[in-house]
Amino acid sequence: MKSLRHAVALLVPGLFALGGAMTLLVLSIARRVVLPATRPADVEILSVDTGAQTIELTRTPDTELPGRYGLFTTGTHGYVKLGAVLGADAATVRRKLLTQIEPGARVDRAAAFSGWYYSSPSELHLRWENVLVGSPAGPCPAWFFPADSKTWVIQVHGRGVTRAECLRAVPVLHAAGFPNLVISYRNDGEAPRSRSGAYALGAAEWRDVDAAISYAVRRGAERVVLMGWSMGGAVALQTALNSGNRSRVAGLILESPVVDWRGVLRFQAKKAGMRAPLPDLAMSALSVPLTARLSGADEAISFDRLDIVARAEELDLPILILHSDDDGFVPADASHALQRARPDIVTMPRFSVARHTKLWNYDQMGWSAAITDWLRDQGLSASV
Repeated sequence: MKSLRHAVALLVPGLFALGGAMTLLVLSIARRVVLPATRPADVEILSVDTGAQTIELTRTPDTELPGRYGLFTTGTHGYVKLGAVLGADAATVRRKLLTQIEPGARVDRAAAFSGWYYSSPSELHLRWENVLVGSPAGPCPAWFFPADSKTWVIQVHGRGVTRAECLRAVPVLHAAGFPNLVISYRNDGEAPRSRSGAYALGAAEWRDVDAAISYAVRRGAERVVLMGWSMGGAVALQTALNSGNRSRVAGLILESPVVDWRGVLRFQAKKAGMRAPLPDLAMSALSVPLTARLSGADEAISFDRLDIVARAEELDLPILILHSDDDGFVPADASHALQRARPDIVTMPRFSVARHTKLWNYDQMGWSAAITDWLRDQGLSASV
């Protein structure tokens, strides 16, 4: 740790010595890491057949996947649900529409493909209520799905999305008897904003999850299982390691999780055509108070503290990791490394083909069975 701090102390002045243009570039990259981004359009709608209720999209690794998905659009509809792939060629995919689009509706070309499927808790046809969880950031909106167990599941969504991402897991957990608390956290667009409005990649957000555990305990929970999606996995892991309520956490379910940010950011930088050492310089900038603030962060971020593979021996509770080897956004390498480091507590069934946070969409039965079996095997099944 001391040698790393020394290296960073040497690197940051060296960064400024490279010149203003390079410094601005590195700070710009660091800023993109921590500042919430709007949902990017990643697919084009080529045509809609309102008679057959089908839609034609540009072909991508996501749009060609079997299963049920969502599509964020603009025009008459803001969000539509997609069903089976009906046909495809080298450039296009035709899918069944599960949301009725009427003749004359305006649907713009730019769209964003999504694994959410459900966009509102009312679509689950379960009893639910809006609640507020008081956290150090302020009152954080949450959805509560009541059930009889004294063990609650607290779900934590990922980066750049909202808690609707988590709705897919509610039915299988509710059927097993668990109350579900689906939370928001600072800077996600629903919960209060911090001074900078920037993500801390789990280093600060865990405090809002800790507050959610306290909320659950006040409402009668004796134990909680934390379920984290993507960056929410990093947040859940930090909660399990740092929370004053740590003794209440009975287990973790991690869906396409970020286990080590360094590997994720290097992977995403390479996909974006960014050359070394830019991603490492950006992470170094975020690790030092001055350049972290210049990058838009509230505080410096310790990537060592966020490296759970390196901290594997600190973990002491059962963990289920659901991660596709074909994730395409958050590589599964660190998840496999954590399983190898702690085979005594980490269960990681093999998934492939499915893309990032789309395991439910691609293989709902296998995904649900993995959760149900793990809860049973760990003795966590809805005890009252």
